[in-house]
Amino acid sequence: MKKLMKILLLITAIFLLAACNGNSGKTEEEREKIEVSGGRTMKWSLDSDPKTLDPQLNSATGAGSVINNMYEGLMREVDSKLLPAMAESYEISEDGLKYRFHLRESRWSDGKLVTAHDFKYAWLRALDPKVASEYAFQMFYIRGARDYYEGRGAAEEVAIRAADERTLEVELETPTPYFLNLTAFYTYFPVRRDMVERNPDKWAVDPELAVSNGPFKLAKYAISDEIVLEKNTEYWNAEDVKLDKIVTMIIGDSMTALTAYEQDEIFILDTMPSQEVMRLQLEDPTFRILPMLGTYYYIFNADREPTNNVDVRKALSLAIDRGAIAQGVKRGGEIPARGFIPVGLYDSEGNEFRERAGDYYISSGGADIEKARALLAKAGYPGGAGFPKMTLLYNTSDSHRAIAEAVQAMWKEGLGIQVELMNQEWAVFQDSVKLGNFQVGRASWIGDYVDPMTFLELWTSYSGKNGAQWRWTEDGRFPENKRYDELVEESKRVSGAKRDGKLYEMEKIIMEEAIVAPIYYYVDQVMVKPYLKGWNKSVLDTWYFGNAEVVR
Repeated sequence: MKKLMKILLLITAIFLLAACNGNSGKTEEEREKIEVSGGRTMKWSLDSDPKTLDPQLNSATGAGSVINNMYEGLMREVDSKLLPAMAESYEISEDGLKYRFHLRESRWSDGKLVTAHDFKYAWLRALDPKVASEYAFQMFYIRGARDYYEGRGAAEEVAIRAADERTLEVELETPTPYFLNLTAFYTYFPVRRDMVERNPDKWAVDPELAVSNGPFKLAKYAISDEIVLEKNTEYWNAEDVKLDKIVTMIIGDSMTALTAYEQDEIFILDTMPSQEVMRLQLEDPTFRILPMLGTYYYIFNADREPTNNVDVRKALSLAIDRGAIAQGVKRGGEIPARGFIPVGLYDSEGNEFRERAGDYYISSGGADIEKARALLAKAGYPGGAGFPKMTLLYNTSDSHRAIAEAVQAMWKEGLGIQVELMNQEWAVFQDSVKLGNFQVGRASWIGDYVDPMTFLELWTSYSGKNGAQWRWTEDGRFPENKRYDELVEESKRVSGAKRDGKLYEMEKIIMEEAIVAPIYYYVDQVMVKPYLKGWNKSVLDTWYFGNAEVVR
């Protein structure tokens, strides 16, 4: 398969100068300011409190970056390269089904040895139906995993074996070319049973319990304030970790975050105020645009009126002027979306998936109001007459609000319908979508690995991320979803052109069912202070600071 475009980042290794002098005679507050602004502390921000820092329960990219710096999987992606991490080496059987990982000698932040048993415990925990991990489906590649999760099998039947303290053996259901990539994803990170079981609900945010095996460990967690990570001196590669501390501030307003960046209070900005993007591109030399595998979209609840009508869903999608949003609201190089799979992914023959799949029914220009009105009339609402009350839900953010207001105006002008807007804080919003407590919701998906399946597997009946509530049932509801499940399973048993055909058919189904309205494909707008060196951000929107340092 054609390789994905790589992020070209400068990664250097410069030893820090001696610590600052002149602290004598300073007040405690002044000494603290000197420490935080020194060369061994990195400061950045998140736009909301993480719902969790539990590797098996997290499903958000912001928290994922914090977790990615606290923990380490068998493999790690750095600078678009997959590198051995906790796995010092590994072997794969000729049929691609069996993996044997040999763990390097490494310790948890409290000094205890990291073992194959820790990985086995974490992976089975993700599959435990009582834990209810939204990402359990990412483990279904392992033989027996789905049966255990769905109650048809036992944990002992899942093909994960700790042969000894430092040897982990895994058997897959079918050959999975990207399985190694999955082991670099946070759901596959190890956790310690004794710490989890001491406080199952709160262990991951308690510095006394959240022992970690990555380059940093949790030192402080203050809700709506900051998360502080400190260097993990027990990390196997600690001698190459140059930062002593990472201070993650919670800044909900993007303008406030921009001010903090411009005043050197944070070193990274990756949530741009929409109204400032053009100015920043022109005036700030630290502004850059990186590639990202992601789609911003609206999700329709297929099990709730009025969006349980496919013609309504298509009408709402067609009435959105994607170009106006990308160029008039976002203004940062985003690409108007006409399918769910973003640009930058390829099939087995080297064709870009997006180009070959086409645009479906979505206009290559602006909104298709004539077709949208016809579909709305077909659904029983000519000119919007009689259209029921509908709410568009989004998580609190000035950017999401600006897009929602633009779409609200498009639907009013183009279709004659009134739509209310509602915002919720991130943790509450995630639960609302998961439980189906919405009609139309703001959504986005950043790939977890570099393959179209990372977008397509969201919509299976068993996916914890199928917020559209589009799931077939034995009584015949959503039969297209049953076919969708079959295609996903069939695609795991074939390769090459046969697999490609099934992937293309999957996207066609979700687009024809209109459970989503793709709006734009992400690009990654970031600003990084020139004195922060060695940072890495993947096309999967994950930050890593294990090689970073501050050089003033």
